[in-house]
Amino acid sequence: MSIGIVACGALATHIDELAKELALPITIYPLPPLLHNRPEKIAGEVDALLTQIKDKHTQCAVAYADCGTYGQLDAVIQRHNVARLGGNHCYDIFAGQSLIETMMAENPGTYFLTDFLVKSFHRSVIIELGLDKYPHLRDDYFRNYSRVMWLAQNPNPELRAAANDAANEIGLPLETQIVGSEGLRRQLEILISH
Repeated sequence: MSIGIVACGALATHIDELAKELALPITIYPLPPLLHNRPEKIAGEVDALLTQIKDKHTQCAVAYADCGTYGQLDAVIQRHNVARLGGNHCYDIFAGQSLIETMMAENPGTYFLTDFLVKSFHRSVIIELGLDKYPHLRDDYFRNYSRVMWLAQNPNPELRAAANDAANEIGLPLETQIVGSEGLRRQLEILISH
């Protein structure tokens, strides 16, 4: 059996680690994580890559949540008759949808970070939003946020320092919720069992 997984680049490393740990026959086809800055392009990119790989594997799947495609990705999933990870975004995957909903109910001004986003924050957020050139726009972008919540999969000192730096760059207090990788592990096992 051979499983081809079209994966969000922000999840690909995590999935690869879990696949090795679980000895799963998976080939990962990552798409650029910066697609999240243009979610209207995700469905088309997933569609094109699924079309390329579908005949190479006995099964294919998609390691994306909806990720701001507002159902466009689900139309691709249905057309290719494959499964995708559950949830609205990767925060649901790591922390569980009910915890994310609870956090948002407590504080709708929550800006979430994953380990990937902590590591790539300067490139993915600061540079992509142009804040490296126009730092005065920071408050315009983040005015409605009141905290940064790091959903920590691997809360080591290096990542903790990077999460603090990210929160400081946008001028918000940092809170941490240790979530580990169990949510992704469960979803991956469900994904490949279809």
